[in-house]
Amino acid sequence: MGEYGVGIGDGPAGQVGGGGGAGAGGTNPFANGGTDVGAAVGNFVNDSIHTLSTLTPVEMLLLVVVLVVGFAILKRVF
Repeated sequence: MGEYGVGIGDGPAGQVGGGGGAGAGGTNPFANGGTDVGAAVGNFVNDSIHTLSTLTPVEMLLLVVVLVVGFAILKRVF
């Protein structure tokens, strides 16, 4: 695993390396006090676009129908 930059942090006993300090939470921007809202928003948009791009046409059509019906229900309630 050394060639992937992990080294001893992921040794034979599992995760043995300590991760101290703020922002040592890996890919989670909110772990250990490392709040990076800009990165979190960017990741949210990126993940949302990726999820939508992997949907089949039938799933996209179902999503549109569910959204239209949901907005119609909200319009009637409020």
